Amino acid sequence: MLWRKLVLMETLLSRRSFLHTAFCSSAALALNLRPKVWASPFSSEDKHVLLLGDFGSGAPAQAQVAEAMAQYVKRCAITPEWLLLLGDNFYANKLLGGGLSEERWQSGFEKMYPRSVFNCPCPAVLGNHDYHDTPEGDSKQIAYAKAGGTRWTMPSKWYRLELGDFATFLMIDTNLRSVSGSRGAAAAFKALHSLTLEEEEAQWAWLKEQLALPRKGFTFVVGHHPVYSNGQHGDQRELVEKLGPLLEGAGVHWYLAGHDHDLQHLELGALRTSFVISGGGGAKLRELKGADRKVPFERAVYGFSHLQVNASKTTLRHVDVEGRQVHAVEKGLDFHWRVLDDARA
Repeated sequence: MLWRKLVLMETLLSRRSFLHTAFCSSAALALNLRPKVWASPFSSEDKHVLLLGDFGSGAPAQAQVAEAMAQYVKRCAITPEWLLLLGDNFYANKLLGGGLSEERWQSGFEKMYPRSVFNCPCPAVLGNHDYHDTPEGDSKQIAYAKAGGTRWTMPSKWYRLELGDFATFLMIDTNLRSVSGSRGAAAAFKALHSLTLEEEEAQWAWLKEQLALPRKGFTFVVGHHPVYSNGQHGDQRELVEKLGPLLEGAGVHWYLAGHDHDLQHLELGALRTSFVISGGGGAKLRELKGADRKVPFERAVYGFSHLQVNASKTTLRHVDVEGRQVHAVEKGLDFHWRVLDDARA
């Protein structure tokens, strides 16, 4: 009798082990993670941040990307420290304000990215549509954060965050007057809401001060508009001229942006900063320019990004709406980077 019980127990344990192995294998295949990436599992010291830009369309694609991101979190068994929102958080001229019960906040954020999956702060920066589509949309998003009771995090138009002892994030507002403050040719100039001259000057002074202060291991600067892009909007000249030298001079490891509705990873010449665009969160996709500039990765697809950070390295993964990893790059404190999985199927 005892022998039969032992055999039965061994059979059950073997079956559980098989099911666990099969589940992990199927999850890895679903994520399209090749063995050289999956062979290095997340360690207990890793911090995880998800990136999402240009998402607030209210279109079916926004919900599809949100669901893909939720499934990704569950399959990878990670606990995000933040859901980092890269701007164009809300499109269309609809009221944003009031309290937690207001419909647009519920349908476009609170329920779209539920606390049951993303039980973490959601730091956000402002995009051009956050200024232009909703009257006082910029101030309403800040007010919502300050009202409390929400994961939405936006204490001001620019602010600093620390990811434990591993990284410093400087969140900025790239809606400069020359970048986001006008529409149309000079002959038909139309002024649009953006940062004021006083705000621009205050932010540049703040950013220079922050970059001169002690920072944690890795430094990230986060804004809506790219400095460099192979997407429809291309490079932003004023950001290239004013922000670019600050990033390089201060040894910023990563600049994270949205604005172009695609996923990109750019490395440019001898620049130490890596440039990432994650703008596939739900707004209509735009074709890449087919640029003359060769970059590690560019693809016009819906999706999001996963940032993994520890004391010695950062790993950035682009993931499409089907949950497949389409690109991954690793970067160390010494600014050396290498592509881990160039999955251009």
